[in-house]
Amino acid sequence: MKETDKIILMICLCTGAFMNLLDTTIVNVSIPHIAGSFGVATSDGTWVITSYAVSEAILLPLIGWLSSRIGIIKQYLCATVIFALISALCGISPNFETMLFFRVLQGVVGASMIPLSQTLMTALYPPEKRSFPLGIWSMTVVFAPIVGPILGGWITDNLNWRWAFYINLPLGIVSTYIAHLIYKKYDINDKTSKTSVDKWGIIFLALGVGSLQIMLDKGNEYNWFSNMTIVVLALSAFVFLIIMVIWEWDNNNPVVNVRLFLRRNFLVGSFCLFAAVAVIYAMVIVLPLWLQEYMGYTAFKSGLTLFYQALPVLFFAPILGKYGSKIDARKAMSLGFLIMGLVAIFISYPPNASQGYISYTRFLFGFGMALFFVPANILALSGIPQDKVADASGIFNFMRNMGISFGTALSVNYWDNKVSFFHSELASSINSSNPNFSSYMSTLPGTYQDKLAIINQEVTNQAATMGMNQIFYITGIILICIIPFIFIAKSTIKK
Repeated sequence: MKETDKIILMICLCTGAFMNLLDTTIVNVSIPHIAGSFGVATSDGTWVITSYAVSEAILLPLIGWLSSRIGIIKQYLCATVIFALISALCGISPNFETMLFFRVLQGVVGASMIPLSQTLMTALYPPEKRSFPLGIWSMTVVFAPIVGPILGGWITDNLNWRWAFYINLPLGIVSTYIAHLIYKKYDINDKTSKTSVDKWGIIFLALGVGSLQIMLDKGNEYNWFSNMTIVVLALSAFVFLIIMVIWEWDNNNPVVNVRLFLRRNFLVGSFCLFAAVAVIYAMVIVLPLWLQEYMGYTAFKSGLTLFYQALPVLFFAPILGKYGSKIDARKAMSLGFLIMGLVAIFISYPPNASQGYISYTRFLFGFGMALFFVPANILALSGIPQDKVADASGIFNFMRNMGISFGTALSVNYWDNKVSFFHSELASSINSSNPNFSSYMSTLPGTYQDKLAIINQEVTNQAATMGMNQIFYITGIILICIIPFIFIAKSTIKK
């Protein structure tokens, strides 16, 4: 295949992955507006996210098995077109129930897009040159979730939440058509194999992953393990996932190739991705909430503030991709973890932090992200035969999704608890016998009750800021503690 056609094809494949990830983050920003449009509570509106996340999470580990039966190219192209069409149907949904139905379908077909775009891009080059397409792909995967809130905020503020779904239609149709023409031009055919259907493996996977994803999405809302529903979901997830692993281990035709974890580099790469994404999203989720709820930022302004952490990724990802085969992925990942960890530990936002300061710290954090994501992909897929890349990519991206779910669930719950704790601690020192309190009260306008309301708001803002800073500190410690584990993997430099 000509190099120009490879580049065009990579752009088309990246567009599919970008569209998929962009859709998720745009919808997250639009939830209050979607809920209001359908006349449901915001807490119920989050099922728009949960329904998609559950169906996608169940399908992700099955991608390798499905593509071996359908064909990687055919499955990807069909999934992208159908995803775009269903996205448009989500936009015209007349009621909430219809929206949830289409979101489930969207998750089912969308699960293929990210791992198979990665698989198809690596197939364009020989194994020793895989780092180049992986660099471009990683740049897309990191950039899309960051630009999503900016675009989502702008669409929500200036158009209508339904346009968050409509924009996928032209992107999906055009990119798929161009990719189809290139594959047809070179008469590239899919390899398929008709293996028996492992029905029990699919059932165990669906029950285990479905229970786990719902538990993570709804745990904070239902007050975690004080609610029997969450307890049952946790037990179901644990039991069915253990049964699934045991069942699949010696299966000749597994739906999930769990034996890939016997490969040291894949195990380390997958674990590091899960851990890094969990702690990164712990910050990525809490920071915009703090900006919007306590700093008065709009969704668009908060998204723009976070955008700066994507700039180093855009610059370094192609470079790391080009020279990735000459760099030990373990050392690059370690440096990335170190930078992210140190930035997270030593930044401490005051309640009146300027937008410039916040953007500057996110820019520094972005250097660590750039040095981690591309090498993590290279490390995990190093030594994986091309016919197993779809299996590996599906599981690898499943670990990424689980990291996002864990990081989101745990950070929001921890932050809520810390806000309450620090609020009580700060409020206990506020009383009439405190001369500083009395002096400050005299400077405030309004009645006594008005003054108390102002002080209470300031205490709440301070408590929220302290809670967020503590999350950053803990995540920084975790990132640095992971570094020694990275060197369990083998060097990616071929001698």
